[in-house]
Amino acid sequence: MSLVLHLSDTHFGVERGEVVLALLKLADEQRPDVAVLSGDVTQRGRREEFAAARRFIDALTARRKLVLPGNHDIPLFDLGRRLFAPYWNHRRAFGPELEPEHEDEQLLILGIRTTRRYRHVDGTVSAAQVRRSSQRLRGSRARLKLVVTHQPVHVQSAVDHHNLLRGRETALRGWSAAGADLILGGHIHLPFVAPLRSIHGLPREVWAVQAGTAVSQRTRPGAPNSVNLIRLDDHTGQCRVERWDFDASSAAFACATATDVALDR
Repeated sequence: MSLVLHLSDTHFGVERGEVVLALLKLADEQRPDVAVLSGDVTQRGRREEFAAARRFIDALTARRKLVLPGNHDIPLFDLGRRLFAPYWNHRRAFGPELEPEHEDEQLLILGIRTTRRYRHVDGTVSAAQVRRSSQRLRGSRARLKLVVTHQPVHVQSAVDHHNLLRGRETALRGWSAAGADLILGGHIHLPFVAPLRSIHGLPREVWAVQAGTAVSQRTRPGAPNSVNLIRLDDHTGQCRVERWDFDASSAAFACATATDVALDR
């Protein structure tokens, strides 16, 4: 069994301490092969917030850890750094790579940097990024192929439409044709799993897997702190996406939903 922990929008600086501890306990119990944090690691991109995030990542049980920047990880008030070194603090904490990848026999995970220093909230994926990631997808023999963005490629409510990733339609067609199975995202703090082929007219099925806010105070109504666990049966190739919500009464994460994802082979 291969296991991926997908978390997003931790927003260190406005994190909830009890939820952080509960998430560390969940990871220690589940022991994922890979943990993926799909952006908005911090609230304001400050050095001390990244230091807290780094301590959390260091304590998180996982063989491999991938951390992508989100729009909140670019300084908002430090205009000089925003213009000339927008990812300085992120790189100090997590290293130079802004599009981290992982590949083994079972999993291919490709991080795509969708933030831009000239955009405050909106995300963009370029044609060059789509070409490069599609080539990686086509060249991999992994059984489950995941693309990770910060801004979503699909939303379920009109109120979230303005948060959609710019360039998503071209990206979806390219990633679908190249063999992507799941596209992981965050940004809107609203978790869901949805098939995209019929909605977007794609050549093969791809699933959007959105994560809620993992540990921050910035939850939405009806969407508590949550993370996703993605399980791949290495023998049968069956894939399941589980959403785990924080339960205040027990101060622990518990499985709230499970979706069997049919992979298009």
